[in-house]
Amino acid sequence: MIKRTFARVFTLGLAIVAVVLAAPAAAQQNSAPAPLPTTHTMLGNDVGNLSDKYVGLARVMAGKYDWRPGPGVRSVGEVLNLIVNENRMLNNLLTGAPNQGRGGMGGGTPITDPAELQEAIRSTYATLRKTIEGLSDTDWHSGVRMFGRDLTKQGATLMLLLDQHEHLGQSIAYARSNNVVPPWSK
Repeated sequence: MIKRTFARVFTLGLAIVAVVLAAPAAAQQNSAPAPLPTTHTMLGNDVGNLSDKYVGLARVMAGKYDWRPGPGVRSVGEVLNLIVNENRMLNNLLTGAPNQGRGGMGGGTPITDPAELQEAIRSTYATLRKTIEGLSDTDWHSGVRMFGRDLTKQGATLMLLLDQHEHLGQSIAYARSNNVVPPWSK
């Protein structure tokens, strides 16, 4: 009697394990593969990541916006203002809005108030992300002129975002030189 009960329980257990193990494989065969993220989505996510990091650096470097590693090198505040201006320029380029001054990089008075600068970084990235994710494939591959070069909107976006990653490394080095740990490194 005990052997029969054990055999039934053991057989039932094996059947359950077989069903559990087979279920994911069957589900994969019956479902379509998940779509890969579009370039728009991936770049939009990158813009969100850049925004979080630059806003965090602007916050932890408040009070050090005038610091620069040497004469003739951009200060912390100048780098952060450059990012705001690049975001505005790229958004205008992607939407067809007119760019103002200095090749679209803006001009005017630099933002020195920490809260104002953090908000400008956050809001320009939010606007840029919305613009990038809203472009059609046709528009994404349409031509634009930036810095005297003929590019597609996708090419211009990649060029400026790659530049911003370079400035992010520069900004991290600025923070570390001031014994400030980037917020995401804690």
